[in-house]
Amino acid sequence: MPPDTDQPVTDTAELRGHACIQDYLRQLDSSPGVYRMLNEKSEVLYVGKARNLRARVASYARPAGHSARIARMISETASMMFLTTRTETEALLLEQNLIKQLKPRYNVLLRDDKSFPYILLPGDHPFPQLRKHRGARRTKGSYFGPFASAGAVNRTLNQLQRVFLLRNCTDSVFNSRSRPCLLYQIKRCSAPCVGYISESDYAGLVADAERFLSGKSTKIQAQLAEDMASAAEAMEFERAAALRDRIRALTNVQQSQGINPRSVTEADIIALHLEKGQACVQVFFIRAGQSWGNRDFSPATGAGAEEPEILEAFMAQFYDGKEPPRLVLTSHEIEDGDLMRALLTERAGRKVEIACPRRGEKAELVENAARNAREALAMRMASSAAQSRLLEGLAEAFALDAPPTRVEVFDNSHIQGTDAVGAMIVAGREGFVKSQYRKFNIRGDSLSPGDDFGMMKEVLTRRFERLLKEDPDREGEAWPDLLLIDGGAGQVSAVAGIMADLGVEDIPVVGVAKGIDRDAGKEEFHRPGPRPFALRHNDPVLYFVQRLRDEAHRFAIGTHRAKRAKSVSASPLDDIPGVGPGRKRALLAHFGSAKAVARAGMADLQAVDGISAALAQVIHDHLNAR
Repeated sequence: MPPDTDQPVTDTAELRGHACIQDYLRQLDSSPGVYRMLNEKSEVLYVGKARNLRARVASYARPAGHSARIARMISETASMMFLTTRTETEALLLEQNLIKQLKPRYNVLLRDDKSFPYILLPGDHPFPQLRKHRGARRTKGSYFGPFASAGAVNRTLNQLQRVFLLRNCTDSVFNSRSRPCLLYQIKRCSAPCVGYISESDYAGLVADAERFLSGKSTKIQAQLAEDMASAAEAMEFERAAALRDRIRALTNVQQSQGINPRSVTEADIIALHLEKGQACVQVFFIRAGQSWGNRDFSPATGAGAEEPEILEAFMAQFYDGKEPPRLVLTSHEIEDGDLMRALLTERAGRKVEIACPRRGEKAELVENAARNAREALAMRMASSAAQSRLLEGLAEAFALDAPPTRVEVFDNSHIQGTDAVGAMIVAGREGFVKSQYRKFNIRGDSLSPGDDFGMMKEVLTRRFERLLKEDPDREGEAWPDLLLIDGGAGQVSAVAGIMADLGVEDIPVVGVAKGIDRDAGKEEFHRPGPRPFALRHNDPVLYFVQRLRDEAHRFAIGTHRAKRAKSVSASPLDDIPGVGPGRKRALLAHFGSAKAVARAGMADLQAVDGISAALAQVIHDHLNAR
């Protein structure tokens, strides 16, 4: 929300630390708002909210009584900025928006901000498809979630198929079927595509699935048992057997969900474990009385923040764009709990409770999440220590000045030059940094098929020209300390030339080439200038480099396959002016295929919703041009 006022920075260039902060007190009042602390380079150190700006800033102006983290932040402060707001909730919202944009060093930052998957039952089709959904909720229908991962959604969809026999095929496949598919044969679909079930009966299955996802599975089981008994009495034995199979499948689902809570129907359970300045937050999702999985997060702790501050910052950022449940259970009390409660209530459009239970089932649920957080953090810390040793070994093996903090590995993938892509993966102190992976669609029209040198030149040129544009002083963390490429002396020489042309020849380049017999474990390493060398067969650094190369190869191949699949599935309708995704779906739903659209007459085209006479003429001319 926009602030009421924006108070500019006062010129305090000669002041630092407590004196600088004290100088701002004269211009502040007791309004709520947000403050920013900046260093002498005008870099934002910290963004904070305040119910009373003057009182909060005055607390920083005191020369004593601060933690080591706050004292260090104050000592670096050279100027401040202030934004006043109408309410405390607005201040909290503004604070989180600024943290997300500026990523200050001393704030707690949620680094993993991926959206969560849902299950969607669309409401715009007489035989709705049961499917996974991620992203904005633009389709009308019923959404159930969030689920912790795509795997949790897939497991639930598999269970729902067994019990409720709902289709999972796309609308275009559904419209083009002339006989039932394999899912009908293995009793996982009721085959509405070929009329084996009426619209009203299918609607009953949809209603049962919605009740199950809302936590009312026992009522469904009782109704199925009653229907089975009625079918048996009427000597409809095939129908009775089908109902029996559905009851068995539902019973198996309930048994596999034996860990579900008894007294909590809808909640997020958030537990934090903090150790040696590193934090792990574990989130469990309880919806409809069922556990829908868990996920762990590793927020940056803002150079030494405590549990209440970390949890509050995590929750504010975690629920940005996500609908909170009716109850949030936490392992620690949070700062400004009433303010966070008001914020989540506003975002949900209904009352949201936040509790830190000490006894009973809720406390057991929190302790379970806390145990998972401890174990996840212990595994990460052990992995991080091992990773640090490997990076030290990498520096020793390749004669680097210091262990690299960012290693970039490049690879290409194509089939005889078609659908060519370049791929870059990143590894650092904490292992693979998948959020930093990048793919490059090869654009060079002048490249001959299979020109790996040309492809690598294009990828590296685009990568480092962008870095030079965004961070010419090379002060950020996006600059690599080491480049690994898949190839031998020729590739290394070519890459060294490319880097020299770009003016970044000081970044070490190492080529990883298979040995003479191309056996894994006999790799040779090439650097510009020195002779090739190999590492001993059982050297951990050798295995580490192999993992890096294989990960780059996996990512490149996966990217290439996705591009190839997209080109294979491309439709002639994609290039028609005026036909966007909505009209394309309408045409395919009406005619069943692009070929059928091409064969259609003008009157048939105009019968499709959204297709005018003029657009029908454009479609007809485009598809029938010779």
